[in-house]
Amino acid sequence: MNHGPHTLIVGAGAIGLLTALNLAEQGERVTLLDRQLAGREASWAGGGIVSPLYPWRYSAAVTALAHWSQDFYPRLGDELFVRTGLDPQVHVTGLYWLDLDDEAEALAWARREQRPLSAVSLEATYRQVPALAPGFERAIYMADVANVRNPRLVKSLKAALALLPNVTLREHCEVRGFLRNGDAVGGVDTAEGPLRADRVVLAAGAWSGQLLATLGLALPVEPVKGQMILYRCAEDFLSRMVLARGRYAIPRRDGHILVGSTLEHAGFDKTPTDEALHSLVASAEALLPALAKAERVGHWAGLRPGAPDGIPFIGPVGRHPGLWLNCGHYRNGLVLAPASCQLFTDLVAGRTPIIDPAPYAPDARLQVSPGPVS
Repeated sequence: MNHGPHTLIVGAGAIGLLTALNLAEQGERVTLLDRQLAGREASWAGGGIVSPLYPWRYSAAVTALAHWSQDFYPRLGDELFVRTGLDPQVHVTGLYWLDLDDEAEALAWARREQRPLSAVSLEATYRQVPALAPGFERAIYMADVANVRNPRLVKSLKAALALLPNVTLREHCEVRGFLRNGDAVGGVDTAEGPLRADRVVLAAGAWSGQLLATLGLALPVEPVKGQMILYRCAEDFLSRMVLARGRYAIPRRDGHILVGSTLEHAGFDKTPTDEALHSLVASAEALLPALAKAERVGHWAGLRPGAPDGIPFIGPVGRHPGLWLNCGHYRNGLVLAPASCQLFTDLVAGRTPIIDPAPYAPDARLQVSPGPVS
């Protein structure tokens, strides 16, 4: 029944799920593995802004992926909703940046990249966002920025995969290492035993570096903790996303307001802290004072897969035939997922890729680990 190649994907976050969907749709048999429930790490914990927080501060490599994904997201949301009946809620609100130190650079970037970012008056800003705290002096606005309700995106992707006969999802299946035939990788070793495949894709987020170290390779991806809080407000409380002093507020369609986030190097510790909570509450109330009287309904932490300059690793690992990477998206996994997974699928299929794959190629950026191979 399933005659295509068999691909094992390690990690069932947004990147792994969408990679699986793309490969399955071109006829491959896909087995998706996750150490816990699908999509319960960074893909669940993040805010879901479909833009880097400060897009002009990133390299051309990140910008290329971000632009493609931003333009594609509404279509992806619609297609998943039609297929599954689960709406990822790709919500186009626009985004205000307030009192930026590098506003001139941001506007120059927008002109160069032909993105709809422009300076706006404070009067117009306060008309659109009356809940905004007084005292801000400058604002710039990008009208087409959306946010996606990431837990619902994950549920929708998972439901779409469940409809496909050539996809198997195995949750609570921890991968311990790789099966090798010489240098070639032909499967993975799991807590439930070995699993073999024609191709193995590492999409394990913050845990990707640990797994690749078992092959003696140093992947510069490390966990970077981020904490968020959630408020319940009236549906018309906030109509636009707003960002100031490194913190942002994101409105969902039903009135929930996300405020984030912290940036902490704390290893694999995901424990929410009182210190972060107090800092986030202070930022929330400084940005939107009425939140002081709103019901706070959530506080959580997640681990981003931190990579140098935020540039993900996408493509084959030359010294280990059969092993591919799609990981290391740092703060922009949800933003970059559609483009990253389309680029990955183009490379697997041997098609002309949507963008130049060279900046993401693993071989130029991986190093041999100084430690012994376990």
